[in-house]
Amino acid sequence: MAVLTDDQVDAALPELNGWERQEGALRRSVKFPEFLAGIEAVRRVAERAEEQDHHPDIDIRWRTVTFALVTHSEGGITDKDVAMAHDIDAIIAE
Repeated sequence: MAVLTDDQVDAALPELNGWERQEGALRRSVKFPEFLAGIEAVRRVAERAEEQDHHPDIDIRWRTVTFALVTHSEGGITDKDVAMAHDIDAIIAE
């Protein structure tokens, strides 16, 4: 799987809700109305990640959850990361 070019990542970003490129990864922070809502979203994302065998880095700070996506084995952002970002967006929107 090839690492996406900067232009390819830039083209994908407008279709992703709140994602940005930071430090070589796609990142999105979401503030939930309560701590347990964030934990539940993380649980659902974890299930999807297991299904796809592609796991985001997840940082939980009280009600704010930050997801970071990069394909470490490829050394950058790939189509798998963009697809997982779309999946996370759908889960958050539920």
